[in-house]
Amino acid sequence: MASSEVVLNDDVMTAEDQEAITPEQILQGMKEGNQRYMNNNLTPRDYKAQISKTADGQYPEAVVIACIDSRVPVESIFDKGIGDIFVARVAGNFVNEDILGSTEFGTAVAGSKVVVVLGHEHCGAVKSAIDDVEMGNITAMLSKIKPAVEISEEEYDGDESSSNSDYVTRVVNNNVRYTIEQMRERSPIIADLERNGEVVIAGAFYDLDTGEVTFLD
Repeated sequence: MASSEVVLNDDVMTAEDQEAITPEQILQGMKEGNQRYMNNNLTPRDYKAQISKTADGQYPEAVVIACIDSRVPVESIFDKGIGDIFVARVAGNFVNEDILGSTEFGTAVAGSKVVVVLGHEHCGAVKSAIDDVEMGNITAMLSKIKPAVEISEEEYDGDESSSNSDYVTRVVNNNVRYTIEQMRERSPIIADLERNGEVVIAGAFYDLDTGEVTFLD
C-alpha cells in the first residue's frame, strides 16, 4: 500500500493578512499552535518556499520576548513558520533600551499587533538573580530581574530559595509582569498602541515538562 504524501504548507504572512487579522485572533492562533506542538502535530512546512516568499518583505503578526534557554524553541512552541513572528531573546526575558527599540520596530513600524513576554519554568537567570550571583556582565544583567525577586519576597510565605520550584515560578511570573510594566512605562510608543487597541500585550509561562504555554491574567 502506497504511503500518503505529506503536503507541505508554504503559506506566509502577507500585508493583507496582517492588516485583516485582529490581536485576539493572533492570540487564539498562538494557543492553537501550542496545542499542536504539545500533541506532536506541528504543521509540515515547505521552508524553501517560505524563504523565497519572504525574501522581499515581512509582515509578522506578533513579537515574542523570550529567554535564551535552549529548551524554549519559540517558533515551534506556537507552531509558526518563517515570517510569522519576531523573536527577541535575552536571559531572563527582560526589556532594556535595545529590546524596547526592537519591539517598537516590530509593532509601530512593521505592524505586529501582539507582544508576548514569555517566561519559563526552572529559569536559570531567575535562579541566579535569587542567588545573587555575581560574575562579569552577568551581574548587571541579573540586576534587571532583581525587582521581580524583591516583589516576590514581599508576597511569598515559604522557602524563598532557588531550590524551591514553586518560588522560582512565582518570581518568573512576577518578572513577566514587571517586564510588561516596564514596557508600558519606558515606551510611550508601545503604550499608545496598546491604549488605542492596535496592540495587545500578554504575559505567558512555558512549562518545560509538558510544553504547555499558559497565558497570565
